[in-house]
Amino acid sequence: MDFLPVFINLRNRHCLVVGNGEVAVRKASLLQQAGAVVTIVSPQPDKALISLIRGGTVHHYAAHFHPGHLDDMDLVIAAADDTNLCQQISAEARKRHLPVNVVDKPDLCSFIMPSIVDRSPILIAISSGGTSPVLARLLRTKLESTIPAGYGQLANYAGALRERIKQHFPDHTKRRIFWEKILQGSFADMILAGREQTASDWLEHTLRHETSSTLQEEEQKTGEVYLVGAGPGDPDLLTFRALRLIQKADVIVYDRLVAPAIIDMARRDATRIYAGKERSNHTMPQESINQLLVRLAREGKRVLRLKGGDPFIFGRGGEEIETLSEHGIPFQIVPGITAASGVAAYAGIPLTHRDYAQSCVFVTGHLKNNSVDLDWPALTRPKQTVVIYMGLIGLPVLCRQLIAHGLPPATPAAIVQQGTTRRQKVLTGSLETLPGLVASASLTPPTLIIVGQVVSLHQKLSWFEPVENLQDTGATPPEAEPE
Repeated sequence: MDFLPVFINLRNRHCLVVGNGEVAVRKASLLQQAGAVVTIVSPQPDKALISLIRGGTVHHYAAHFHPGHLDDMDLVIAAADDTNLCQQISAEARKRHLPVNVVDKPDLCSFIMPSIVDRSPILIAISSGGTSPVLARLLRTKLESTIPAGYGQLANYAGALRERIKQHFPDHTKRRIFWEKILQGSFADMILAGREQTASDWLEHTLRHETSSTLQEEEQKTGEVYLVGAGPGDPDLLTFRALRLIQKADVIVYDRLVAPAIIDMARRDATRIYAGKERSNHTMPQESINQLLVRLAREGKRVLRLKGGDPFIFGRGGEEIETLSEHGIPFQIVPGITAASGVAAYAGIPLTHRDYAQSCVFVTGHLKNNSVDLDWPALTRPKQTVVIYMGLIGLPVLCRQLIAHGLPPATPAAIVQQGTTRRQKVLTGSLETLPGLVASASLTPPTLIIVGQVVSLHQKLSWFEPVENLQDTGATPPEAEPE
């Protein structure tokens, strides 16, 4: 984070704008909206600036900037085209420890001006750190279309009720439950629809009947577990429902493969519990995880069990849900994009293709006692794609067995490390060459192995630009079998 987002109270504070034209007018107007007393320095104001000055709401110095203009100021914005002038303003402001913004020159700024979604008193500031103001404005436009204007009125109502609700529900947890109930329920709907009197009547009725004891009963009923798939790595692959539950949960129990950016989407006050698992290094045994989910839910918590990929594909989600069901714990299941589909797509390898594969099989290659017990004849059928999860350690054995049971040694094969992320690496070769290529490439989990003719399409269909792509240029994938 290059800049700390901070909201400054400028009401009745003195702010200076140096410059001319539409940009200076926009900055001065924005400061005025925040209640600032605005002074503009411009020796020859243009038409737009003259109109603002004639309005009588700003002070104007028809002069070139000099350091004395900064006296008694609380903030300064340079909106001038002259680079030397901007550098001088920035330097003089910093000497006086004044916040300074130089338009389109982030290296001269001590603060930057974000794009703003204004639902006062709710404000949403969007910034690119000065790298791409246009992109920030585009994001603002997207938010403007999804956040109703009535949210400002809803926030005002909530502000007016804060002390009353605090007295009614002295306990913080009970108070939070009440706020979530009304701000996501009928009360909010009525305010947003402009039915303020109806909302007020509904609230009075609710407060007469809501007590700490009834909320305690409700809290005990709200204990629930959300089993959510976080996808293969890229946070953009989360489902909308997964995102809503992530932001709703009181406790998050997450695995090693869940991207930190996804965990950061949770409420700041949510408890985070790491239950990661690595080969031969389980932070928390599976049975302990199962019992933890039961205990937290019985405490009335909304528990998010967050797993990489899809929780029902080699994620042991079925075992966890089985335990919850046995203990009568309510739960929801949110599927995620499994690694097979997400990673293959980002690697440009279709899992099925009319000319190459009409079926796809998912298997786990996790070795136990140095052996893999798989249905080898079923995995070596023609026109089929085989996707192997957790197969990095056992790759040599897997490739040998597939060849021994009938697949040609030249069958195309690929391994993808950290798929869908910027650190994705794709290594392509054949069943015969892939183990040696992996040994020299020093790959580390998580990885996904794809075997089949579809791998030969990687170079043609690859679109994602990770840090590095590796390939065996010496292996020539065989042609597709004719239909």
